[in-house]
Amino acid sequence: MDSFILVAGATGDLGGRITRALRQRGATVRAVVRSEADPTKVDYLTQLGVEVQHVDFSDQAALTRACAGASCVVSVLAGLREVIVDTQTQLLSAAVAAGVPRFIPSDFASDYTQQAPGLNRNFDLRREFQARLDQAPIAATSILNGAFAEVLTYNIPLLDFRQQQVGYWEDADWQIDFTTMNDTAAFTAAAALDPATPRFLRIASFQPSPRELVTVAEQAGRGQFALGRLGARQDLAAAIQHARAANPAGEQQLYADWQQMQYMLSMFSVQNNPLDNGRYPDLTWTNPVTFLTA
Repeated sequence: MDSFILVAGATGDLGGRITRALRQRGATVRAVVRSEADPTKVDYLTQLGVEVQHVDFSDQAALTRACAGASCVVSVLAGLREVIVDTQTQLLSAAVAAGVPRFIPSDFASDYTQQAPGLNRNFDLRREFQARLDQAPIAATSILNGAFAEVLTYNIPLLDFRQQQVGYWEDADWQIDFTTMNDTAAFTAAAALDPATPRFLRIASFQPSPRELVTVAEQAGRGQFALGRLGARQDLAAAIQHARAANPAGEQQLYADWQQMQYMLSMFSVQNNPLDNGRYPDLTWTNPVTFLTA
């Protein structure tokens, strides 16, 4: 099995974890980074044994040379349209020109294929790039991991440590997909080295309902939590529309306040089913109580 993987976005949080997981699996990794990349992060990649190439993503010839010989290109690029659509299209074109057989796009999120267009700005960008990817002569695999479990530590309405409340919309028994960044990285590394992956792979470290999350938080020693209904999904959707209209500057922000609300709506609207967790039996999935305890 060819184990040469090219990673774009390796200096980011998730990208760095995926790169480390690939190296742990013995893969040869080349990371393409911009000239202005943080030298400390570049040094870390080098210490992992990663070949780092500084590439201008607008230089198609240089990007194609960087992709040459790779068995899979993994994109972990983060940004708005100029990155998710435009820059990823440049990377895709380079991968095709270099004869790379497989491409994993930066789709790490809830299952946007189940959600209607217009409900999540960042998902719409992924959907726009998906249309280009599916027309390209290359095998593609999107990894959909739900929400990153780390958001549970951010004092969000779903798990409010100040108010000691688990808040929910619509249904207290709705199961929400959470995957830790480390679990996402480990699965992505395994998928990048797997030549037979399907178009979509869906995973979740755990899928607690808000009602179950009360018990999880209490078992993790976070105190006693009350379960509180925050409204229906349509109420959240209306609040998003109001917040977006009130914050036009958010259109140029990756995580505007209303975009964060859109992610929350997605968490209560779509579910990963069935899960592909068992595809790589050597992986161990994080337990929610252990995660919140840590």
